[in-house]
Amino acid sequence: MKIISFYKGSSTFWCLIIIGFSLSHTPILANKLLRQIQSLPQQSQISGTITDGTYPLTGVTITVKGQQKTVVSDFDGKFTIIVSPSDILIFTYMGFKTVTMPVDGRSIINIRMQEDATTLQEVKINAGYYSVKEKERTGSIAKITSKDIEKQPVTNVLAAMQGRMAGVNITQTTGVPGGGFAIQIRGQNSLRSTGNDPLYIIDGIPYSSESTGSSSTASLLGGLTSPLNSLNPDTIESVEVLKDADATAIYGSRGSNGVVLITTKKGKIGKTHFTANYSKGTGSVTRFMDLMNTEQYLAMRREAYANDGITTYPRSAYDLNGAWDQNRYTDWQEELTGGTAEYTDLNTSVSGGNSATQFLMSGNFSKQTTVFPGDFRYKKGNIHVTANHESDNKKFRISFSGGYTVQDNNQPYLDLTRESRLLAPNAPSLYDVAGNLNWQNNTFTNPLRHLNGTYKALTYDLLANTVLSYNLFPNLEIKSAFGFTDLRHDESSTAPSTIYNPSLGIGSDNSVLFLNTTNRQSWIVEPQLNWNKLYGKAKISVLAGGTFQNRTGSQLVHQALGFPSNSLIYNLAAASNVTITQNDESEYRYQAFFGRTNLSWDDRYILNLTGRRDGSSRFGPGKQFTTFGAVGAAWLFTNEKVLKENRILSFGKLRASYGTTGNDQIGDYQFLDTYTTTGVAYDGVVGLLPSRLYNLAFGWETNKKLEVALETGFLKDRIFFTAGWYSNRSSNQLVGIPLPGTTGFTSVQANLDATVENRGLELTLRTVNFQNNDFTWTTNLNFSSSKNKLVSFPGLEASTYRNQFVIGQPLNIVKVYHFTKVDPATGIYQFEDVNGDGEINETDDKQTVKDLNPKFFGGLQNQLKYKQFQFDFLFQFVRQENYNANTTFNMPGTRSNQLASTTNHWQNAGDVSPHQMYSATNGVVRTAYFNYTESDASISDASYIRLKNIAFTYDVPQKWLNKVRCRLSLTGQNLLTFTNYKGADPEFKIYDYLPPLKVVTAGLQFTF
Repeated sequence: MKIISFYKGSSTFWCLIIIGFSLSHTPILANKLLRQIQSLPQQSQISGTITDGTYPLTGVTITVKGQQKTVVSDFDGKFTIIVSPSDILIFTYMGFKTVTMPVDGRSIINIRMQEDATTLQEVKINAGYYSVKEKERTGSIAKITSKDIEKQPVTNVLAAMQGRMAGVNITQTTGVPGGGFAIQIRGQNSLRSTGNDPLYIIDGIPYSSESTGSSSTASLLGGLTSPLNSLNPDTIESVEVLKDADATAIYGSRGSNGVVLITTKKGKIGKTHFTANYSKGTGSVTRFMDLMNTEQYLAMRREAYANDGITTYPRSAYDLNGAWDQNRYTDWQEELTGGTAEYTDLNTSVSGGNSATQFLMSGNFSKQTTVFPGDFRYKKGNIHVTANHESDNKKFRISFSGGYTVQDNNQPYLDLTRESRLLAPNAPSLYDVAGNLNWQNNTFTNPLRHLNGTYKALTYDLLANTVLSYNLFPNLEIKSAFGFTDLRHDESSTAPSTIYNPSLGIGSDNSVLFLNTTNRQSWIVEPQLNWNKLYGKAKISVLAGGTFQNRTGSQLVHQALGFPSNSLIYNLAAASNVTITQNDESEYRYQAFFGRTNLSWDDRYILNLTGRRDGSSRFGPGKQFTTFGAVGAAWLFTNEKVLKENRILSFGKLRASYGTTGNDQIGDYQFLDTYTTTGVAYDGVVGLLPSRLYNLAFGWETNKKLEVALETGFLKDRIFFTAGWYSNRSSNQLVGIPLPGTTGFTSVQANLDATVENRGLELTLRTVNFQNNDFTWTTNLNFSSSKNKLVSFPGLEASTYRNQFVIGQPLNIVKVYHFTKVDPATGIYQFEDVNGDGEINETDDKQTVKDLNPKFFGGLQNQLKYKQFQFDFLFQFVRQENYNANTTFNMPGTRSNQLASTTNHWQNAGDVSPHQMYSATNGVVRTAYFNYTESDASISDASYIRLKNIAFTYDVPQKWLNKVRCRLSLTGQNLLTFTNYKGADPEFKIYDYLPPLKVVTAGLQFTF
């Protein structure tokens, strides 16, 4: 039996006695306490759904005015919150107008939010190591988001950036799938063509800008493949381009040519949902050249022989001597490059999470065929995974992102574009009656022979990044990022004996194989400290960190010749002769310490200081380290009291920056004595050949950047205008300085006291033309005008660069002859004899300078939205000169088709015409024609306006499909081109390759 002790429970007992006695003897106190309890507001749960009028809005923030209580809407736009009847709720969502709604005792509140195109000043911009609100940034940063990217049927994100960013000039180098892009941010800074690529950063990881291809194997693509082909555009959330010193100096030696920051999509709060997006489309050549028909062509050929005094056509004149049908006509452009490329793209993703943990996993498969005859295709598969977690106390955070991509490219041995323009229009058919390649009694070199050779490329690309952070104190965060990349690229090109006419008797012992294997692997660790503090009207942010990076690479290129059978052409062991043309291994080590201090006073004055101390293994002892830095300042003058109540000028900011960035894009081991193998055995030993001289002294290229910009918003930012002027000077140029031949070397890598200047003006305009609940119309315009100039180059006239550069002129120039006329008496092209010696020669008379840089470029985008319908279109425009079609063709009169305009030519003494006489064999006429192709007559206006992109989408009302969201889309790329260019495509710089294609796709997206 348990005994209860009075003493053990006495404390509780006596407390109850005292409380009861006090309440019974103090009724006033008891009543007061009861009234206070009754007067407390009654809390209740309310719920509701938030939509944009069509679909639910996920991630809307709902706060109680004057309180810290906050919830977020889920995937279905639903929310639940505990409030009092008198509370006021505030609904905020980026890109939409804020809604304030009193509870008024209701239990259900449904909200329809309206898009607001004037809230962009609150958008956070990724500046690399930190983020900043658009209105508070002091640097020059351009941005596009997934909303811009997803409307374009492209496989490379660089294509989605064309025409959308001021100061960013992008051209596509080939229309063959898997090809490359050229990008310049505010002009060309380095004398070296390989030293002008920007720095790519994907989720915080530096990504190599070097092409993965080899000129030996990827001749079809001009030897170039874009590294960003490995990235699936559908996984990208945003792309920011850093341009000025304030934005790029924190990247130090790698920011000279600008920085491209790519951020992939992350999971969002809400219940788990699944999205599938399928699109199908076609592609075709945008524009063909206007060539001669059979009648015009044969007339040209007959006249050419008559001019040469030849009355009996030679045996090789198959087009005239009866070997080929003279009544036959084939449009070879249509036949060889006029096919229809098919586009297929499938994206799926699953994402979700709660306030602590979010995840996203997506997969992509895309396939693209070509416009060439044959079964060629480019396939790409991608897996992308992200996860984010935050501890309950909000102190610890971890995020992970990873992607793995496989590319499989299978294309013909050579691009057929050039042959499609040169073939005689009465050339024989491609196949004989038996369905075999037609050689027309050995008179016809069939262009489809190139389809027997193949270009193949397999690329495996892994990219992973993890970021850990912990709040040591309320204002102090410690963070570290860990990144890893692994690229494996195998490439081959075959030229089997079957590409030759069988009558030649060429067997597989003459078949050739080229193999290229490229491997790259890198890791990076970046520890950081972030401190933020508010002192009254002053806000201070301090960032300090370091970078430790290591990259290894290898490239092995084989050439194999002679096989017992073409079926063994990929087997090196079967080749009778195997040569290693390139075998390189390299290691690049890089470390840096960086810092940033940002001071803001009263939301009016902002000062941003950045600095970086860099070290690179690409320079010798004593030159490996250097310091870069910048200062940026901004004045938000509309926050001054005198302008704060202004109803017209809603936003005004004046900003400026100055600083230095660097460039170490010179390759590895350039300062060392290096040797290469001769590849030839002597007495059983393969020797070594010196290939580079030691130069301890050379160091970093330096780019000094200055910018001033004005940003203004009018009528609550419905009209927003930005004007920026910049001046960049790049000096200490790293080039090969020529050496006398007696040294045994042509040049030595060194710093040259040459200076390159880029100056320009960038203008952007955003207008909200109309906006209400049902209809919105916005316009975005960007315009860039730049001038590139070689300011100084000591000893230029005595160097090997004298025919390449001119002081006071841009770097991207060509020196050409000046074409004057066609001599009416002789019918021969005439050129300016600059030195008056009576002869035309390259050294003395090629003195006319033509600038191939764009004078200006930009884009005009419009977006119209009416209820569930949205229509977007983008016009891209460029003002430039470029090589025209005159450089494509052989001499008029030879067995080669010509432009139809060539029919306007000299025929008789006294004729005044733009083209010289026809000839098939005359050496004088031939020399004049070659000079003509290297004269200013072959460079003309290549300006154009292009309907770059069009997108139409329709959101199916959700009530039709229960809880399933459905979107229908129709998109187009490169649809219309308005130009006076005398050639195929004005954007294109390499006239012998397939230009970018016109693409139209239809898509269907489901989300549930």
